[in-house]
Amino acid sequence: MEYVETGGARIPKLGLGTWQNTGSECTETVRTALDLGYRHVDTAQAYDNEAAVGEGIARAEVDRDEVFLTTKVWRSNLRYDDVLDSVRDSLDRLGVEYVDLLLAHWPHPRVPVAETLEAMTELRESGAVKNVGVSNFTLSQLREARGVADVPLVANQVLYHPYKDQSDLQRYCATNGVALVAYSPLARGDVLSDDLLERIGDRYDKTAAQVALRWLLQQDGVVAIPKASSRAHLEQNADVFDFSLTDEEAARIDDRTGSPKVRLRNCLPSLVRRVPF
Repeated sequence: MEYVETGGARIPKLGLGTWQNTGSECTETVRTALDLGYRHVDTAQAYDNEAAVGEGIARAEVDRDEVFLTTKVWRSNLRYDDVLDSVRDSLDRLGVEYVDLLLAHWPHPRVPVAETLEAMTELRESGAVKNVGVSNFTLSQLREARGVADVPLVANQVLYHPYKDQSDLQRYCATNGVALVAYSPLARGDVLSDDLLERIGDRYDKTAAQVALRWLLQQDGVVAIPKASSRAHLEQNADVFDFSLTDEEAARIDDRTGSPKVRLRNCLPSLVRRVPF
């Protein structure tokens, strides 16, 4: 496993995303992933699966302190008192004494980020949270958050895949010691049928999905959290550290734009940021 080390955090570069995975299936997925060697699990209050994730961690043959566990504060809980109360509830659901990383899930146009980060910092000082960060923040919003934070923001989790350009944000994060965590790194499965990724993969005996993940993971400071539920897909996603793309191959992937459907989905985070719900 490779790691991003920043602000006192040591984040495994490959993690397990659990969005839309709930109940007993989620528990089994987490347990299987940890038994296969994963050491980074990502969840959120909004996913309605924190209890299932915690149960999967408890069932795995892995010590808790070996698992880098992330959860996120939902938009309705970004006020100071709500952050404190909701994170305590998250810890109870997860069945853990602390999380390794707590993220503000989305910026909110009506809640000052300084207020949210003040509460998150208090949780960090109490030991309930080891590290703090943000999610779905633009470059300007990340700059603002870092400017008012009293502790290092170790990560910004955003939509990032071969059809979503995040190069400006990636360079800023790499320069300033912020891990850029890519969610939906396989573009909800759209990379699986990408002809270019398939051709590149043939050179290394890898799939298109593995090429997409390698493209992300060999970038400075980038972490990827693909979702998978079957043992085969979990194993495949983890088998991406034994090859590297050439600069020419990476540049060709940089130029991908995706289908109109993918480009439309890429606009959704921008829309959510503007809606004060």
